[in-house]
Amino acid sequence: MAKLSEEEKKELGKFARASTFKADLRKISENQYNPFIVKDRIDIDRFIIFLSEYNCFINHTLKPFRKIKDRKNKL
Repeated sequence: MAKLSEEEKKELGKFARASTFKADLRKISENQYNPFIVKDRIDIDRFIIFLSEYNCFINHTLKPFRKIKDRKNKL
């Protein structure tokens, strides 16, 4: 990653202190929407549907299930 020049640093500092920038970020924060949360709880059905549709979208093929062969399970 390239280092910023002093002029660029000053410009970013000025931008970060701008009240309009802070107001815009506040609006974005207030209007966030999470499609998986219904009545303040995560809706597992919606999440599973999303994952299934996403896998279909990226053409992800299922792999056959293989039992894990492990005798020593330590945490």
